[in-house]
Amino acid sequence: MYLICNKADLIKGVGTVSKAVSVKTTMPILECILLEASGGELTLVGNDMDLGIQTTIEARIKEEGLIAVNAKLFSEIIRKLPDDDVYIETNDRSGITIRCAKSKFTVPGQDGTQFPALPKVESENGFVISQGTFKDMIRQTIFSIAAEDSGRPVLTGELIDVRGGYLHLVAVDGFRISMRRTAINSPIDFKVIVPGKALSEINKILESEEDAMMQVVFTGKYIMFTMNNAIVVTRLLDGDYLQYERNLNMTFTTSVRVNRRELLDSIDRAALISRESKNSPVRLELTNELMIITSNTERGSAYEEVPITLNGNGMSVAFNPRYYLEALRSIDDEKIEILYASSLNPCIIQATEGDDYKYFILPIRLHS
Repeated sequence: MYLICNKADLIKGVGTVSKAVSVKTTMPILECILLEASGGELTLVGNDMDLGIQTTIEARIKEEGLIAVNAKLFSEIIRKLPDDDVYIETNDRSGITIRCAKSKFTVPGQDGTQFPALPKVESENGFVISQGTFKDMIRQTIFSIAAEDSGRPVLTGELIDVRGGYLHLVAVDGFRISMRRTAINSPIDFKVIVPGKALSEINKILESEEDAMMQVVFTGKYIMFTMNNAIVVTRLLDGDYLQYERNLNMTFTTSVRVNRRELLDSIDRAALISRESKNSPVRLELTNELMIITSNTERGSAYEEVPITLNGNGMSVAFNPRYYLEALRSIDDEKIEILYASSLNPCIIQATEGDDYKYFILPIRLHS
């Protein structure tokens, strides 16, 4: 293999696929990136057997071939090279030589034919969606997935629920639900659970423009996202996901309309006093014209007033401020609606019109 490529392109390609490289493994080749030179381009692949990422960059191919090289070492070398074209060449002893300007490195590689291929995902089940839209949907929900050590593996991913001409992207961690939806054209209705790690990496690859499109297809075990010059394939999570629809369609007796930015800023300031724990929640009191937000701890106290339009009964509720803040920061609307049933029931933050997003948040019991 012998090729010449642009340093900036190579850095971007390596950075993209490195997210799918194993850090701890008993298979040394999974700590590698596969480099394959053919057809006038360089293909780079990372694959930890659960998540695989492939991307291509332009290159002048003098001799086709493939080799696997340690991802961490290769990445560090490439980043520290001078700003010039990079020459990559392999030898008969599975070594790889990297030259750039007056710099030269020779490092060992591994047989590229032994690198695990990405799973084949050939299916008509899927949809096409704007990259900008899907990027926003991930941003607006992924903060609600459960932690890896939560003991509930199925909740460490997000549910892709396609039904009735809409894609619903849903995240649940046991204390809240974040749901965002958009209209799509899909030949079938289906539900699959995608690992949060995969969605985080996809989000970094996606473009923000609405006219840049992405294709999503799935089989029984895998889902594949194709965008720009990259392919991401990830193993789907097994298990039964929460029946979130029931929670988002509860009966509520009180609704509040409020300026999102004003509420966000007020809770953010009150949270400076709160330790964001069950022992020190932020409280709010709903009155006819105001939402009064307070926080009282050994660190001090905070008091905020936010104008609201109240429909229904006033009440006092308490909550973990982080849950409200993360939901409010993900919303772009100027005005929002919040639905309440009682101080002991969850609330829902939603749009004043339509059902394009909903955030379900459990309260914290108030002590007299």
